[in-house]
Amino acid sequence: MIDKQPKQLIVMGDSSVYGWGDSDGGGWCSRLQRKWMKDIDMPIIYPLGIRGDGLERLTKRWHKEWQCRGEFRRNVPSGLLLCVGINDTARIGREDGRPQLSTEGFKYGLEALLKQIKKETYVLVMGLSPINEHKMPFAKCLWYSNKSCFTYERLIEECCLDLDIPFLPIFKEMKSENNWDQWISPDGIHLNKNGHIWIYNKLLNWQSLNYWAQS
Repeated sequence: MIDKQPKQLIVMGDSSVYGWGDSDGGGWCSRLQRKWMKDIDMPIIYPLGIRGDGLERLTKRWHKEWQCRGEFRRNVPSGLLLCVGINDTARIGREDGRPQLSTEGFKYGLEALLKQIKKETYVLVMGLSPINEHKMPFAKCLWYSNKSCFTYERLIEECCLDLDIPFLPIFKEMKSENNWDQWISPDGIHLNKNGHIWIYNKLLNWQSLNYWAQS
């Protein structure tokens, strides 16, 4: 009898995927990775987050990084979880400056990217977390805002609805929590340990992800 080959889930995105801000658990993605490691029937997770990544940079790297992590001959990962967009919202130089990627460019690029990925593998998408505007500007030159995070998450959701792709909303749900602002790191944009744990728990209860993982 041939052993069933485990699924692989590629998780791609920015510092949120990388786990920045959670020095204890390595972030929501690493927490999920460790939990699934304990069950041989659950997928293997490859976290591929790069700090500062936006849509354009991720579009350039996704296929090569996805394609080379199949583990077995002629095997490629059967799932990809995408978490990107917050860096595209940042306004450069001043609070009313131009965003790193306009809303029009972001929606056009994301739709094209999701169409590419969907042809190759099963794709799921997450929304954006809120930020602490009182800490802006980040790195003395980038202005993030909750208005922009909300707007770009809506664009992500619209693309997912149009393409019938599972979407996990984050922004409004997290911001509706009484102590959400205590889940942001002192830099104003990265989640701390408690913020990562909140997202980790959302993923554990995400029906679309669980159905794919266990099917």
